[in-house]
Parts: sequence; C-alpha cells; structure tokens
Amino acid sequence: MQRWTELYRQKVKTAQEAVRLIVNGDRIAAPLGNGAPRLIGSALAAMIATGEYQDLRYLCGLNLNAPGLTKPDVTGQFHYEDGYLTPFARPVIAEPIGEYQPMKLSDLPRTIGMERDFNVVVLTVAPMDRHGFFSTGLFPDYGFAIAMQDRPKKIIVEVNDKYPKTHGYNHIHVSEVDAIVEGSWSLVALPPEKPNEKDQIIAEYIAEQIPDGACLQLGIGGMPNAVGQMLESKRDLAVHSEMICDAMMDLYYKGVITSKKKTFMPGKWVATFVLGTQALYDFVGENPMIEMHPTDFVNNPRIACQNDKLMSINTIMEVDLGGQCISESIGFSPYSGLGGQEDFLQASWYSNGGKGFLATYSTYTDKEGQLHSKIVPTVNGFVSISRWNTQYVVSEYGIAYLKGKTMKDRVKEMINIAHPDFRDWLRSEAKRLKFI
Repeated sequence: MQRWTELYRQKVKTAQEAVRLIVNGDRIAAPLGNGAPRLIGSALAAMIATGEYQDLRYLCGLNLNAPGLTKPDVTGQFHYEDGYLTPFARPVIAEPIGEYQPMKLSDLPRTIGMERDFNVVVLTVAPMDRHGFFSTGLFPDYGFAIAMQDRPKKIIVEVNDKYPKTHGYNHIHVSEVDAIVEGSWSLVALPPEKPNEKDQIIAEYIAEQIPDGACLQLGIGGMPNAVGQMLESKRDLAVHSEMICDAMMDLYYKGVITSKKKTFMPGKWVATFVLGTQALYDFVGENPMIEMHPTDFVNNPRIACQNDKLMSINTIMEVDLGGQCISESIGFSPYSGLGGQEDFLQASWYSNGGKGFLATYSTYTDKEGQLHSKIVPTVNGFVSISRWNTQYVVSEYGIAYLKGKTMKDRVKEMINIAHPDFRDWLRSEAKRLKFI
C-alpha cells in the first residue's frame, strides 16, 4: 500500500498542470456523462481559449460535466466532437461550430481508439484502493476501453471522492496513469422522466410481449421507465443493458429482477454506464451483483445475444413505411445520438427468444400548433436503423412486426399503427410511390 501511495503522490497535479501534458494535435477521448472529469474539462476549456490549440480534438458524449467546452468562443478554437447531444452541445453542433460524431457504442474502442488513434484519455475515477487501482465506476464505457489498448496513451484521471467504485472490468492501476487530479463534486443526477398517457399505452403493448425470465435492455427516457412500471407482474427478469436506470432498481426491490434464469453471466447485472438518481448511484456502487464493463463487451451483439430472451427497448424519432428509423436527428439536424440501439437490436435478433422494440408516438405538434405524423412515407433525415434491422415498431395505436415482411406487408403494418387522421394520406403516398 505504501508503495502505491507514494507513486500516487508523485503524480498528483492541479487540473491546470495536468492539461499542460496535452499538446496541440492531440486527440482526447472523454467518457459519457459523469465519467467525464469536471475540473479537467474546465481547465482544458481555459487552455483552449488561448487560441493555441486549433488542431486539438476532444470526443465525448452525453456532455454533463464540461459545458465550458461548448461555449461558442471556445468550441470555435478547436475540434469538439460529440456523439450523443445534451442541451449544452446542441447549439454549437447546429451551427456547426462543433462536430457531430455518428457513433455506435460497441464500435468506439476500435474506430476512435485504434483507427483514429485518439492518444489521450481523461477519466473520472473513484479513490484508489489499497492495491493501487482506480475504478472507473459508473462510466467505463469506451473511455476505459481506449485507455487499456496496447498503444501509446496519455491517461489523466480525476479522483472524485463522491464517485462510487464498481465491480467488473473497469479498473486502472496508478502505475498506468500520467497525472492525477483530485476533486470533490456531486454527480449529475437525473430524476426519472414521468411517463405520460401515451408512454403508458405503448408500455402496455411492449410488456405483453415480454415473458418471464427475460433479460432487459432499456434505453433513455420516459418510455423505457414506463415499460419498467408495467413489468411488475413478471418473474425472474435479468439485466444486460448499456445503461442501468432507476426502473431496473425499482423492479429489483419489488422482487421482479432476480437474474435466476440468466443464461450469460448468471446472477449478474451487466452494463457499461449508469444514469439516473443519486439513489441509483448509491445502489450500484460496490454492489457485487452488478458488473460494469466497457462498450466493446457489453454492447457487442455477439456477446449480448448469449442472453436468452433478450428484450431491447428503445425510442425513435421518426419511422417510414418501410421501417427505416431516425433516432439521432430532427430532419438532418443532430439532436441526440444512436448510442447502442443498433447493437441491441442485432443482439436481440440473435438471442434465443429475443425481441427488439422501437417505440414512438404516432404524432408530434410543431411550434405553430400543427399536428404531424411521425410515421411518414419516407424518412427525412439520416437513417439510424435500416429497414432490414427493424423488428417491432410500437406506437400508442399498436405494434407492427416488420422483420422478413415484403414492402406491401410493411406498409399495411405501419399504417395500422399510425394516427387515424394520417392513415388515408399514408395509403395515398404509398400508392404514389408504388409501394403498394
């Protein structure tokens, strides 16, 4: 212990000193959400504002901790890349002062760490243990995976005494890091989105399709939380999910999630990040039942599909009559990100008894109060989910199953779950486009 403590002391720096290890032209990877270090992010923004780092690149997603990097006068001074947008980043990506990075979570360690050779990793970690290891805690995701690649890297960690340690493959040894910054800040906690009436209707349709003994992957938002509430009558559910959310914790306390029937890593919850309330963070911290692993393990369809009855539940923003889905943008303007949707759609298809659900409201109302259909003849934007990969599409009007269907059958299925006011229009457009 004394050996590692002395090595720790030798590497401690202020945030300002630590970022001076970064030189113009470096490519920096920061994890999702609370995994991105807050003090380092602030010091980095101040350094970039000098205008001397025009060739620097910084990649992140779900930016909650480094808002200074998204200020236009800073973002315009370097290459800011973001793969899952929060309100901080949307304005600079829309300009586009910043750069949107389309990214599938399972691919990132290879595409960013290896093919693009990002050579600096900045991470939030829990306090060092007596063996000299730091846990990347709630957010190992792609940041930890890139840090562990066998290629030259500068690794800078920010030790946060309020950041929980977790089990799994997510630990970095003090001998592997180049600098240590010490901080103490409360994690960004997000209360669960309260499901509305449409969420509850959609959740009921999905819950009917989920059998006892299923393994859950839930995405972000009110809809997945609503599904969680509808599963209280199920038995022996399990978790293999890119994200752990409050709905899963609630189901565990109600005796619904037991992991008794889990076929891959029995008895264990497996995830790559945690996002929700402080109560959820406390639940996950040092919980031996839960293992946190990097994205190229958790989201890898070849691994995730080893869970029988894998149920993937995510939301989309628009879908067309053929089953092409938009998940990342409004039109062609980036809004959120793809994350692991496609990873888990593939995994659920390969899983024995698995199902993949993509949920959407049938309509939306624009700023002028005009109603529009979210089920359209052809999508207007970048396709996130291709039509061959789409299984179940769910709206408040029902479920459409598209896998293996002809175009005529797809059109019929999709019109059946559209808002009644738009069904004649969709049928007319389908004829005009010679889909039917």
